[in-house]
Amino acid sequence: MPFHVIVGAGATALATAKLLAEKGDRVRLVSRRGTGAGHELVEPVALDATDAEALAELCQGAETVFNCAMAAYHTWPQALPPLFGAILAAAERSGADYVMLGNLYGYGPVDGPVTEDLPLLATGPKGLTRAQMWQDALESHTAGRVRVTEVRAGQFLGAGAFSSFTFTIQPRVLAGQLALTPAALDTRTGFTAIEDAARALVTLAGDERAFGRPWHAPVTNATAREVATVLAEVADAPAPRLETLTDRDIALLSLTSPLWAEFEETAHMSHHTFVVDSSRIETEFGLKATPLEEVLRSGIAAG
Repeated sequence: MPFHVIVGAGATALATAKLLAEKGDRVRLVSRRGTGAGHELVEPVALDATDAEALAELCQGAETVFNCAMAAYHTWPQALPPLFGAILAAAERSGADYVMLGNLYGYGPVDGPVTEDLPLLATGPKGLTRAQMWQDALESHTAGRVRVTEVRAGQFLGAGAFSSFTFTIQPRVLAGQLALTPAALDTRTGFTAIEDAARALVTLAGDERAFGRPWHAPVTNATAREVATVLAEVADAPAPRLETLTDRDIALLSLTSPLWAEFEETAHMSHHTFVVDSSRIETEFGLKATPLEEVLRSGIAAG
């Protein structure tokens, strides 16, 4: 029976574990809390994944190590290098393939469609960190120590998703209230369904063609207003009322939570057109974005 290790217990990690278990594979799901996925083939393990020695032991015999781990948003530059370094080292020592869940931050501001062939030119701390984590993994792949690939997802939607949209817009629209968001409302950007990201991770892990390069998860390019409008329609909620927070608003909110200050670095992904091209994964593997109506409906049903 194939065996895999998933590090992380967020929505995409849980969806990935479920997909693997449903096809009969055994999964070890590693997180600080030891969160489970509700399937007999998924074994939850409580572990601090920065403990490279202990993690390497848990990964012995695994075909794939999936890195779906995440740290608090404002701590990425400090927290991700030791965390991702330990996961990469565990994959190397176990002989498993290494599949990373990434995002689009590493590209920085882009003119024109965002493709996997673009250089990683981010200048902000979170984008620089994500770019470096991929470069470190790719160097290990090039040196022959491990086979590596990365799925780069857009802004998450769907059951369990946490993103700017699901944090600042979705609950307010569902409640029929004014939604205040740091995002611009009428510029297009890429959205990825949790289930689509999980499907991409599982598909790439099982195909020789995937390794040694990154892939964009299936995306739907839309504006925040368009997504909010579809959300209201499928929820039978009032038409959405949306406003973009001013810089002063965000500065004041940052006094209560460091999360708000972090949105400034990625403003180029909402205040300017940031259209993501995911045609490569569709052409090579037949993976397409789930329609927005279906994604948002599933997110509502999941609570």
